[in-house]
Amino acid sequence: MQIPSRFTIAVHILTLIAQNKGNETKLTSDLMASSVGVNPVIIRKTLSQLKKADLIFVQRGSGGSTLAMAPEEINLLQVYRAVDSIGPSGQLFSFHDNPNPACPVGRNIHGILDQSLEDVQMAMEKELEKKTLAGILKDAKANWKETGA
Repeated sequence: MQIPSRFTIAVHILTLIAQNKGNETKLTSDLMASSVGVNPVIIRKTLSQLKKADLIFVQRGSGGSTLAMAPEEINLLQVYRAVDSIGPSGQLFSFHDNPNPACPVGRNIHGILDQSLEDVQMAMEKELEKKTLAGILKDAKANWKETGA
């Protein structure tokens, strides 16, 4: 199972917005879509989710988005939650619907796995909470210098 790409798209968008701060060129959904490599409709939907989560401000019409707070204040857990990366259940791991109650494994699989899977999800969320957009920008700028971009 993979976390949908909405999360990485959202981080990409936020990095573009932060990197574009102070630039006179407005970041339109078309420009962002070109960078991300997706349809502008996906960008607009993601922008809407980020706006609803109070992570960005979006200007209608001629376009333009800005961060709603400093990059140091935006962590990846906020982004992950903003774009519904794991759906309405809130659970990273989904269980198959009908384990066989007549089978000793099927009857007990939830008891065997539930706590372990919850622990894994909690560990991932703690790590995402530690990572900020400021850290992503720092890494991006270091990479740009190394690659000459």
